[in-house]
Amino acid sequence: MHKIVNRLLTILTFSVFSVSAAEFKLPVYEKLVLENGLTLYLMEQHEVPLIDAVVTVKAGAVQDNKSGQAEMTANALLLGSGGLTRAEFEQQLDFIGANINAGGGLEASQVAASFASKDEDKVLKMLADALLRADFAEQEVAAYQQRHLAALQQAQESPKAVIGDYFNALLFAGHPYAKQRSGNIASVRTMQVSDLKDFYTKWYRPDNAAISIVGDFDSDKIISKIKALFGNWQGNSENFSVPPAKVKPAKAKVLLVDKPDARESTYIIGGKGIARSNPDYVALQVVNTILGGRFTSWLNDELRVNTGLTYGARSSFSAYQQGGSFSIYTFTQTDKTKEAIDLTLKTYARLWQQGIDKATLDSAKAYVKGQFPPKYETSGELAELLSGMFVYGYDETFINNFSDNVNALDLDKTKSLIKQYFPKEHLQMVVIGNADALRPVVSEYGELIETKIDTQQISL
Repeated sequence: MHKIVNRLLTILTFSVFSVSAAEFKLPVYEKLVLENGLTLYLMEQHEVPLIDAVVTVKAGAVQDNKSGQAEMTANALLLGSGGLTRAEFEQQLDFIGANINAGGGLEASQVAASFASKDEDKVLKMLADALLRADFAEQEVAAYQQRHLAALQQAQESPKAVIGDYFNALLFAGHPYAKQRSGNIASVRTMQVSDLKDFYTKWYRPDNAAISIVGDFDSDKIISKIKALFGNWQGNSENFSVPPAKVKPAKAKVLLVDKPDARESTYIIGGKGIARSNPDYVALQVVNTILGGRFTSWLNDELRVNTGLTYGARSSFSAYQQGGSFSIYTFTQTDKTKEAIDLTLKTYARLWQQGIDKATLDSAKAYVKGQFPPKYETSGELAELLSGMFVYGYDETFINNFSDNVNALDLDKTKSLIKQYFPKEHLQMVVIGNADALRPVVSEYGELIETKIDTQQISL
């Protein structure tokens, strides 16, 4: 007999709310693949009568033909469906205290629901309607388009809201990772309902999607409900794979983004990072914690505590399927920009010049292990984790071996990680602020490129 599903049950040891970091394990979960190709992750958590369900589609800005297509398509799913207008859809959710939200990211889009377990049938039906029977009504899409344009225009008033897009455009020029997740004003203005329908038809297919459900439910019963609601979803998505992000700058560059009314400068300095699948992913989080990953980091100590140049400074690795970035971010008064950048670079150079001692490393390891379990306490956080497993291909060993991977990090390995992964030469920099005041300052750090923050699209 042909089986409707292929049930892959992974048995794990778990006690999420009362374990030490060393004992932290992923809760037991079940993975199934329905006959139509839809992947289903189930994790029962009966502590509270709540359920989180996240539908993840491997379709993001990297697949945009028009900038903003993935983001707008995901949001359009909630503008009316299954015989309900947008207002009626929202009213029914409000009446029972439930939420359904949607959005597009760089490599995936999501529709996520959070609701009381007693409302399981109603909300799952509404979730299926949104995914499979969206209206794409012209009037509703046009109204949403105007709201989205207003949000993009407002974002231009907040450098921290847009600087990441400028940095990606500079670092990943010519690669899909350079695309703007929310789109740009010029592209969004020309977006048609047909563009959203085209994106939906290409990528919103069961073989390209997963539903992660975590919370207070019975697995056998919810499997039957998911089959009934989503089993008739048919079709195969188009073939698509992100090419490797070959980031190897030949020279240092500075992208100066002019915001004439700015009284402070906001900047990112960085370079090549790692892919999410990199085996050193966990160890690098520890090293980065020392540099700029916590309040007592080197960068925050120097730039905020010791000198008062900023309210905060941080560094991070952003890891994607086929590459990633490393970046240092902060902001300061315009007339303090050179002092702040020089101190940022000097502090960053400590990784090679001074290195990390054992006491500092031990402190960071303890901090990272202590911060890890609370990231996955709620059903929503666990549902997002399962969704990440679907998109990026990692499994429960990321959780179960986390503490062992942190404990295994020693001083020799730390030196090796710094040498291999932290970009040292030809750093890429983005500075947003008053260009006339900043131009003579930032031009000394690399080849200067200029643009304006009110340009309708990022084009380098």
